[in-house]
Amino acid sequence: MDTPTLRSPQHRVSRTAVWYWAARAALGWLVLLAAQVAWLVADSDGSALPVTAHVAGLVVTAVVAVAHVTVMPQWRYRVHRWEATSAAVFTQSGWFKQEWRIAPVSRIQTVDSERGPLEQIFRLANVTVTTASAAGPIKVSGLDRDTAQRLVAELTATAQATAGDAT
Repeated sequence: MDTPTLRSPQHRVSRTAVWYWAARAALGWLVLLAAQVAWLVADSDGSALPVTAHVAGLVVTAVVAVAHVTVMPQWRYRVHRWEATSAAVFTQSGWFKQEWRIAPVSRIQTVDSERGPLEQIFRLANVTVTTASAAGPIKVSGLDRDTAQRLVAELTATAQATAGDAT
């Protein structure tokens, strides 16, 4: 068996992941904007800050939020990739801080799939491959549910058929 080398994985995550990442980011920004609006209403007499400062803060937050919700998901989609071969699992992830990982199949200890509430709405799932690596598990995020199920089954079968004790 050839030794796996670090390279860009072949498969992109689901295109739906773009909408999921945008929605998740938007929810975070909405919480911040709601807090700013609440502060503006509570301080309507201007005792803490002038109303114009509150409004300026809201405008800046809204502009940054729109930029983040628009750019980040597209950028992540262009970066996030994965691939599973008979020899290894390859991942590439991140957007500002990017990471490339390889997990040889012989080191796989567990393969798990999970979906949070928002991911369930978007019919997405994540696959986590735990290995004997000190770097921690490899996570493939943003897969459509069917692809994630196939990947879990494939990796489980491949790991069981591979000689070694995953250490």
